Amino acid sequence: MKVENLTPMDIRSEIVTQFTQVAEEHTMRLAPLADDLELLSSGLDSLCFAIVVVRLQDVLGIDPFSASEDVLFPVTFGEFVKFYENVER
Repeated sequence: MKVENLTPMDIRSEIVTQFTQVAEEHTMRLAPLADDLELLSSGLDSLCFAIVVVRLQDVLGIDPFSASEDVLFPVTFGEFVKFYENVER
């Protein structure tokens, strides 16, 4: 996937894919991924989130967490998706 050609739908789709794959690999029960779902209630733990972020960086070529020093971690799934959609590429 070329970073500059990513649409918001591509980004959302890849995030859903990574959440699902990581949950399956770690035998965790993933809650339905709705925009208002609090990440702490998603079923993933901190290790799983770290894996998701690393994989998204590999696949999408973007890391919004290193883009700014004063970044606030998203609280909901929708905020997480927007966080990736709004990264300057």
